[in-house]
Amino acid sequence: MIRTDLFNIAKTGVNASSQLLNTTSNNIANVNTDGYVREQTVFESSTLGGVGQGTTERVISIFAQNQLRRDITSVGELETFVEKTSSLDNLLASEANSIADGLSQFFASMQTAADDPTNLASREAVLGEATGLLSRMQTLSEFMEAKEEELNLQFTSEVEHANSLIKSIGELNSAVLTAKGGSDNEPSVLLNQRDKAINELAELMSVEVRENQYGAVVVNLSSGESLVLEDGSFNLFELGNDADLTFKELQLTTAFENKENTSLNIAEDSLGGTLGGLFRFRDEILGPAQRDIGQMALAMADAVNTQNHLGMDLDLQLGGDIFTLPTFAGLNFEGTPDDLPVAARLTPGQGDQITDADYKVTIESVDGSNFPTSVTLTLLNSDGTPKQDAQGNDVEYTGISVGSGFNELPGGIEIEFNSVASYDAGNEFLIQPTKFAASDLTLATQRPEDLAFASPLRADADIGNLGDAKVSGIQISNTVVDSTLGSDASAFDGAGDIHDASSAPGGTVGAPAQIVFSSSSEFSVLDSAGNLITEVSGASSYENLLSQAKTTGSSPAWPAAFSALDDYPGYDLSLSGVPVAGDTFSISYNTNGVADNANALNLAELQKEGMVQLSSDNANQLRTFHDAYSSLVGRVGESSATAQISLDAAEAMKVQSENWFDSTSGVSLDEEAANLVRYQQTYAAAARILTTAQELFDTILAAAR
Repeated sequence: MIRTDLFNIAKTGVNASSQLLNTTSNNIANVNTDGYVREQTVFESSTLGGVGQGTTERVISIFAQNQLRRDITSVGELETFVEKTSSLDNLLASEANSIADGLSQFFASMQTAADDPTNLASREAVLGEATGLLSRMQTLSEFMEAKEEELNLQFTSEVEHANSLIKSIGELNSAVLTAKGGSDNEPSVLLNQRDKAINELAELMSVEVRENQYGAVVVNLSSGESLVLEDGSFNLFELGNDADLTFKELQLTTAFENKENTSLNIAEDSLGGTLGGLFRFRDEILGPAQRDIGQMALAMADAVNTQNHLGMDLDLQLGGDIFTLPTFAGLNFEGTPDDLPVAARLTPGQGDQITDADYKVTIESVDGSNFPTSVTLTLLNSDGTPKQDAQGNDVEYTGISVGSGFNELPGGIEIEFNSVASYDAGNEFLIQPTKFAASDLTLATQRPEDLAFASPLRADADIGNLGDAKVSGIQISNTVVDSTLGSDASAFDGAGDIHDASSAPGGTVGAPAQIVFSSSSEFSVLDSAGNLITEVSGASSYENLLSQAKTTGSSPAWPAAFSALDDYPGYDLSLSGVPVAGDTFSISYNTNGVADNANALNLAELQKEGMVQLSSDNANQLRTFHDAYSSLVGRVGESSATAQISLDAAEAMKVQSENWFDSTSGVSLDEEAANLVRYQQTYAAAARILTTAQELFDTILAAAR
């Protein structure tokens, strides 16, 4: 039989109502406290009558809390990504900094100068527009360099913040376990502080949280790496780098006492949060944009230089460089001694082969003097991952033979190893030809006379020709002056003429200087002294007559000494109409031909030609300069717009999650006010029971007297 006691019932009722009033009052007082979770007090019934023991605990939905954290992470990442991407998008879209406008003005000035190639003012305008174009490129490149420095500072700041939160969560874990002990009441203040710290950490990166039966939490990255363990121990982040000191990599290191620290690289592409947004902006937007600008700058400068080399300047000399192309120093990967140098440069004339890739050079083998004999070339994305071709295979070239001096590699670059350094197989070097190229590009001349607007050769039909054939064009492909007649040599001697028999390869005949037809399908090629070089029969076309002579000439054949050179003589001749027997066409240096604008027109036409490599595979798809820049601007603009749409959606999801969480864990003043009235009434009623019990006791005492 249960014995009831009015005094016990009244006492426990008053105490319970008082505790309920305290809980409600605490909720009301903390309605504006950041991170506060609503509390409730729950009582057990007592077998002896009255109210049993009460427990005060937080009212929280784990599902709502986890969803809110995921949305906090998503918004944090997208806010950062949109902010950074928009700033670059606005700069690229600005007309004042538009490289497209700079290119248009540069080539328009070239076209104007072609109308009067001897006009120095027009030539000076070309150099002025070239300077303006470089200024635009440098502005964009230096802005992106500043953004990279800013990112690295933000990486440091956010990592320090994350480490502070991780340490705080670990310490709060220990404090919760200590405070809870054997008590049934939760240490609500500590739990609220820990949840707030976890939410702040979720804003920085995507985390998964699991709570054990004792109230301790385990915090992991969504990719699985542990940040905080149940016993309060924790791991910390640090920033590292490999070959490129400006390229920061995120690592996780142990922070256990009396244990050797170890480091683990973190996959930044799945990090999420503010830190993930920073890394995503660097790897998806900033890094590729830097290299696209550099690739375009190198391709443009090399194309102009190459074409200027094929002309004759106002001093009647073969053209030289208009732009000075930068050189690149190889960066040593971890494990490769820092005192092993590698130099690199763009291969002249191959600017259309340069890609937006970074190049990783790995030494395969060395000789007895520890000098490299073969290397492997791997093309990398700006984030250090291998580039892939259309089939999904890594773009890699193995077994490339190297020696002393500069060695040409695929992708439009040359590298040179130090002859006195001692290399080992496995040494690795990073070459970044396009990352800073737009900033480092300069003008090679300030002399308008150096613009080679004229063709260095002229081709004339003999005045006595009877056929209607005319010179339709003379093509210049090589003007390299090499007194040793190396493989790159052309027929130009550098002294205002082409090689005669005494200075030409082989020394028996000079460079092609005359074409004499013996019939409409037969012709002979002679040098300037009238020496026969070769004869051609059965000609069905009058395009590129010297190329025909090289491949089909007989009696005698095209000289073997000529064929041993890569591109000799470096020029060709085409006719329109039909020649007859006896027709003669002469080729000679364009002495005093300063009014010629043939090469100026070729320079202006570069604007319309494919000069910029589209991808890093072997497709060799080329785009114009304008197409390349438009592609960059469009890609960044599209990324910015898409990210803004995603951000708007993420913010809407976050609002829903906050409402869901607040509906269970937030303080409702209306609800608490109602509870306050209800608990006040139960307190008064319980107190009335106590008064009634006292009156009954007094009545019994009075009756007994």
